[in-house]
Amino acid sequence: MITQMMVQPSFWVDSGIELSKVRDIHLFKFTEELQSRLEELSEKKKAGLLTIEEDAQLAGILELDRIFTLLNAKIISES
Repeated sequence: MITQMMVQPSFWVDSGIELSKVRDIHLFKFTEELQSRLEELSEKKKAGLLTIEEDAQLAGILELDRIFTLLNAKIISES
């Protein structure tokens, strides 16, 4: 089994998250800065250029993205 290091998703709670109003519903989304960082790290991963630290950061951001997808889906389904 391979153990993957990850920056905890909660690391970005204060600086990388915002609420966005969509059709009278408030949904979680990444700030422009965090979204840009996600795209940058994804491109570096595709090119095989990620450092160990960047790979851990990407894993944490992707986990946060999965969490937001689930939360936003729940918010939408209950409204």
